[in-house]
Amino acid sequence: MKLLIVSDEESKYIWDYFDKERFKDVELIISCGDLKQAYLSFLVSMLDVPLYYVHGNHDTDYKKHPPEGCVSLEDRILTYKGVRIAGLGGSIRYAPGEFQFTERQMRWRMVKLKPNLWWNRGLDILVTHAPVLDLGDGRDPVHKGFGCFRTFMDAYSPRYLFHGHQHLNYGRNERIHTYKDTTIINGFGYYIVDFPSRGKIEVFKGK
Repeated sequence: MKLLIVSDEESKYIWDYFDKERFKDVELIISCGDLKQAYLSFLVSMLDVPLYYVHGNHDTDYKKHPPEGCVSLEDRILTYKGVRIAGLGGSIRYAPGEFQFTERQMRWRMVKLKPNLWWNRGLDILVTHAPVLDLGDGRDPVHKGFGCFRTFMDAYSPRYLFHGHQHLNYGRNERIHTYKDTTIINGFGYYIVDFPSRGKIEVFKGK
């Protein structure tokens, strides 16, 4: 199943020069946050597939005006074509504001997911906005990752973790990392990946 991952920056390649043929095999769109509502609604209408999203730290207006035609993944697990997907949006707390969390607050959100994780017998994909600590995060306080995401991967071994927040033009340009059994992908801009029946993720293209 091909997935279109988007995050943080609206791609002119998609928005201004959209070519449906290039994305014809995409079956699900996943947004890792900090994108305009109109952009997400555009993707849904043009590709005619579901879009699941989490909040970025700048998505405060989503509360009053959520992206039309899209489904929030926040703090729950949704299953699409047999793939179990959970969402934990927001960034590390660096200033007063919504969708920012301390390590303790993010750990508590993970604890509250446990009943659903048990009911669904685990998880295939974790979608976050923030990166994992020391695995593609930034060196500044704003773009620091969560250490508790490592704890989550230790406990549940999701096959993939998709995130945003750390722009690839910030100087740390590694898009893909691996932690034990989990492949971690930064969805900055856009990326198309395939969820295979076996083995590691296969990367097709992205910007």
